[in-house]
Amino acid sequence: MSDKVPLTFMPEGKTIQVRAGVSVLDAARKAGVPIRTRCDGKAACLMCKVTTDGQGLSRIQPIEQRKLAGLEAEGTRLACQARVNGAAVVHVPEDPLRAAIRKQLQRQEEEPLW
Repeated sequence: MSDKVPLTFMPEGKTIQVRAGVSVLDAARKAGVPIRTRCDGKAACLMCKVTTDGQGLSRIQPIEQRKLAGLEAEGTRLACQARVNGAAVVHVPEDPLRAAIRKQLQRQEEEPLW
């Protein structure tokens, strides 16, 4: 019996098989999906927020609950603290710098040339 479960990262739609108990952050690194962090998984920087429907992830622990201060009710989790224990889908927000560049390029495309 395999102890690996599918974890899907959205919006990329990338699915990988990971061992139960691995953090979402470690799984993202394995999959090549960038999730911002500065504290290397210590729940200190709060940059690794992802959203999920809650299926397939560990129960939220007190440290994560304190750090999120109510955001967990909206499906927000810290990728460094959430552990995969079943099939799960997580939504990784777009990097803010990448989003700013994308928006600027869109504005340039929409502007008339003359």
